[in-house]
Parts: sequence; structure tokens; C-alpha cells
Amino acid sequence: MRETLAEAAFQLFLERGFERTTVDEIVARAGVGRRSFFRYFPSKEDAVFPDHERCLADMTALLARGTEPDPVRAVCDAARLVTRMYAAKPEFSVQRYRLTQEVPGLRTYELSVVRRYERTMAGFLRECWSGGPDGALRAEVVAAAVVAAHNNALRAWLRSGGSGDAEAAVEHALGTVLDVWARPAAPAAAPGAEAFAGPAGFAGAAGSGGASGANAAVSGGGPGGGPAEVSADGDVVVMVARRDAPLWRVVQQVEAVLGTPARHR
Repeated sequence: MRETLAEAAFQLFLERGFERTTVDEIVARAGVGRRSFFRYFPSKEDAVFPDHERCLADMTALLARGTEPDPVRAVCDAARLVTRMYAAKPEFSVQRYRLTQEVPGLRTYELSVVRRYERTMAGFLRECWSGGPDGALRAEVVAAAVVAAHNNALRAWLRSGGSGDAEAAVEHALGTVLDVWARPAAPAAAPGAEAFAGPAGFAGAAGSGGASGANAAVSGGGPGGGPAEVSADGDVVVMVARRDAPLWRVVQQVEAVLGTPARHR
């Protein structure tokens, strides 16, 4: 019933315009009573975006499962759910985008939907980073960056009429966020070498002499180069970082090397 009403409403919006279409006309086209419409949609605007509630629920569930240990990669996975929702119905998505651009009330409604996605991501990140420095600030910044990157690529695809691969475009855009904020995977070290885990593009082996950037090294050697005395309650971590490396990046590298999920700090 919900899909039937949404399809009837959208067809009428395209034929007659959003403002000129009444709820009575929608229910007549769908062959149901007026009360049925309001059982599923509080307003005409809600009928234009019938799939976002389900997508928001899926996003919330995905983040709650916590299968991705890196919070930034997790919210990028969540954003991809929105991309797939649009890409699954390209013709409808493009028509809705064009309708939204023509009706100020729909643009306002769409912005409120986008803000709900962003709040969901930011809330998840705040929980993950609650024990770290500037955790709430980082959460808001990263959530906004993910939404901005995602929407920039998605809207370019919609403006093109659905030409090209929406998911590939969004993946490229999210890569700009991951390059800056995601926790990099620790690279495999050469035999006998100590492993560095630095930002993307700055990985090497301890003692290589050519590494640059901010790097974290797990060292098994003590001050004199011999075996380190590691206590039972912690590892020995030696940091090698550029003088201008931000503190949050250094912390990320320690977490990456030790395999400590940020959300459990």
C-alpha cells in the first residue's frame, strides 16, 4: 500500500505539479481512502521521499552492528547505503531530483532528510570517540565531510541524468575523506624489520632511512637497542613523527598498530 500510494503521488506530481496535486487526487489515483494516505505519510512531502525512512533505519542498524573497527570507514559504509538506494532506481531518482529543484518546499524537506543522516553518523562517531581529545568536534567534522563528499558525487550523477556509475563516483569522493581521517592499515614489515604504520603514502620499515611523514613504530628494542622489558599490563610503543604531525593523527597510528578500536577507548 505504501509503495502504491507513493507511485500514484509521484506520477501526479509529474503530471500536474506538486503544488497543484491534492491528497484527494492521490488517493483516488491509488484507489484507496484518504485515511490510508495519512496512515503512511504525514504530508505530501513525505510521499516524495518514501524510501529514506527505511534507508535511515538500515543505516542505524549497520552502525549498531559495529562490524567495521574503524569508525570513519563505518560511516562511509553507511553513506554507501544511500548511494545504492538512489542507484537502484535511476529514472525515479533523477525525476525526483528535478522535481525537488523546482519546488522550494521539497528542497527544504530534502535538507532535513540529509541532516538526519548526518546526525546519525555524528552520533555514532561521538560514541566511538567519547574518550579521546576533541571527540565531539571530530565527530561533527567527519560526519559533515562524509555527507558533503557523498552528496557532491551523487548530485553530479543526478544532474547528468543518471549517466555513468553513481557508486563509483561516490566511492571516489569518499576516498578524499578516508585519505584524511581513516585509520590506515598497518603494512606488512620486511623480515627482521620493525613495522611503521603511518598515513597513506608514508609507510616503510624502521631503519630504512628514507621514511617521511608521521609514523608509529612498535619497537621490540630497549634504550640500548637490546630486547625491551615489556610489562604484563602494556606494550612498548615508540613513535616517530614529524614535528608538525597533528596529535590526532599520532593517536590514530598508535591505535592502528596496536589494533585498538577507537570506539573502545
